Amino acid sequence: MENAFGQPQCVVVLAGSSDIARALTKRLCAARAHTVVLAGRNQGLLDEASSEALDCGASRVDTVLFDARDPSDAERAVNESFAKAGDLVDLVVVAVGLLGDQERFQDDSTMAGEMATVNFTWPVAALAQARNLLVSQGSGRILVLSSVAAVRVRRAKYLYGGAKAGLDRLCIGLADSLEGTGVSLQLVRPGHVRSKMTTGAKEPPFATGVDEVAGDIMKGLADRTPIIWSPPILRYVFFVLRHLPGPLWRMVTDAADR
Repeated sequence: MENAFGQPQCVVVLAGSSDIARALTKRLCAARAHTVVLAGRNQGLLDEASSEALDCGASRVDTVLFDARDPSDAERAVNESFAKAGDLVDLVVVAVGLLGDQERFQDDSTMAGEMATVNFTWPVAALAQARNLLVSQGSGRILVLSSVAAVRVRRAKYLYGGAKAGLDRLCIGLADSLEGTGVSLQLVRPGHVRSKMTTGAKEPPFATGVDEVAGDIMKGLADRTPIIWSPPILRYVFFVLRHLPGPLWRMVTDAADR
C-alpha cells in the first residue's frame, strides 16, 4: 500500500532491465519503495537492475522472465510478478518496447509483425491482466511508457510509431474504464531518449536522458498527472505539430530524420 505521502512501496516493473525502467526503479527505491519485482527477458540485466534497486533502498527484489514476442505468456508473467510481490501492488510499470530498424523491418513481414507484437500486442495482454488483479485488490496505479512518436506517426518510424499510437489510444480508454475502481493509469510520452535503444540514431531537438525522464515521471506520479511528457515542453511542441498539414508535417519530420 502507498505510504502516507502517496509513494508506492510495492512495485512491479515489466521490462525492468530497460534503461528508463532502471533509472525509474532507482528513484522509486530511493523514495521508499521497499518491494520490487523486475520482469524481462535477460536474466543477467535483471540481476544488474536488482542490485541497483537494493543499493538504492529496496529491502526485497525478485525477478520474472518473459519474452514480449509471445503474448500468450503475458498473463503468466503478470500473475507470477504479482505473486512474487507478495503484497498489495501499488504500481505496475509497463516499459516494454522495441524501436527496431525501419528501413530493414518494413520489407520483412516477420519483423514488422514482431514490432507490432512487442510494442502493442504483448503490452495490451499484460495490461488486461494487471487491470484484473489491481481492480480485484481495489487499489493501485499503472504507468505505461508510450512515446511522442504515438502522437503523430511519421513515415521514417511508422512501424514503431504506429504500434505505440495504438497502445497510447488504448491506454486513454483504459484509464477511463478505471474510473471508480480505485485504480488509475498514467501515460508517459518521452521524446528521443539517449539510451541503448537509440544508440547511433540522429539526435533531434529536445533530446533527453534516462535520468531526466525518470525525474519527470517521479514528478508526474506525485502530481498524478494523467499524461506525463518528457521533457515537458514537448506537450506544447506537439500541440502545434499534430495540426500541421500533411505535406508540411512530412517536410519537417523528413528534415529532422536526415
